[in-house]
Amino acid sequence: MRKSQRGIFSNIDWITVIFYLLLVGMGWINIYASVYNEEHQLITDLSQKYGKQMIWIVTSILLATVILIIDGNFYAAIAWPLWIIVLISLVAVLFFGTEISGSKSWFKIGEFSVQPAEFAKFATAMVLAKYLSQLGIKMTDTKTKIISTIIIITPIILILLENETGVALVFISFILVLYREGLSGNFLLFGMLMLVLFMLALLVDKLILLIVLFSLSVILFLFMRKSRQNIFLLIGMIVVCSSVIYGVDYAYNHLQPHQRKRIDVFLGKEADIKKAGYNVNQSLIAIGSGGIYGKGFLNGTQTKYDFVPEQSTDFIFCTVGEEWGFVGTATVILVFILLFLRILFLAERQRSQFSRIYAYGVVSILFFHLMINIGMTIGLAPVIGIPLPFFSYGGSSLWSFTILLFILVKLDAYRLDILR
Repeated sequence: MRKSQRGIFSNIDWITVIFYLLLVGMGWINIYASVYNEEHQLITDLSQKYGKQMIWIVTSILLATVILIIDGNFYAAIAWPLWIIVLISLVAVLFFGTEISGSKSWFKIGEFSVQPAEFAKFATAMVLAKYLSQLGIKMTDTKTKIISTIIIITPIILILLENETGVALVFISFILVLYREGLSGNFLLFGMLMLVLFMLALLVDKLILLIVLFSLSVILFLFMRKSRQNIFLLIGMIVVCSSVIYGVDYAYNHLQPHQRKRIDVFLGKEADIKKAGYNVNQSLIAIGSGGIYGKGFLNGTQTKYDFVPEQSTDFIFCTVGEEWGFVGTATVILVFILLFLRILFLAERQRSQFSRIYAYGVVSILFFHLMINIGMTIGLAPVIGIPLPFFSYGGSSLWSFTILLFILVKLDAYRLDILR
């Protein structure tokens, strides 16, 4: 319910906007450094990646402006139709898309490419917030858990069909939103257990792993309260864990060869610094060589001589490490952390449940991207090919992150027009 009409930029949280501009600006500078060409030194040269990124930055700012102009009620109203449109685009790209780097997930438009999977993130965040904010919806209800799972898993399935495993994994971050809304922490622990079991099943003999599982189950049974519910729960856990242990091979064998290779290298089953492990090895060399203060802008040898593949996209963080050193990487991480804390602050001051839930969706997506992307560059996570928000080269990712964040900025600005 509206109380009064205000200017389109009234009540904008400029602190969040400043963090956004800082990250985009630092990203553009590091893209310039990562693909620097002495014959094309002008950062606005449209024949180079940094020139094209300028176009994406300008259009992103225009998108942000349009988002701020639109009435705040619009975003909750359009959540379901937008999500359906995005799902249709995910299906359409399977038939009419262009295959790039083994993934048929791009619509090619002249010199530019658009990836619908990137836009599925904010669309899913919006529709999840729309559903969970309805009257009578409680996270403790089984029906709510099932519908929430369907909302999250539908785009995951379509994106996996496009062979975009990295993007699909980002949607797992929505479990943090569900946890904030009342989902039991046991589900988080169960998810972590499944992940650990998956990795152990790739490293340890399955029969030994199964014996250990049953031994732990017997010990747990001896100490637990002997109620029918607990016994059935324990049996269910054993069945699920056993299924995961013996289902690993099926899941693993249906991955692409390069994905299996990356997992093997990450788990230490193979030492392959010339192929699957080459990117990470070169990235570590680049970051380590930067020292405390870095080698200086445009002076990174790993960067200058193209030793690190995909350095302007997935491995942009190693450019920061080499040229700006520990001080530079710490600064970038600090700005991200401050942005996350600001988003959490915005989330908790919302009057609308839709806005609050959406805000947690925003911070969950951005946090997952940051952790996995930096983890990839320093060898703590498998290389799954997801960009560093606002930093990595690419129009689809920059547009999607801009839309994701500025819808929240608009919802926050609109909060004073909502009566409690």
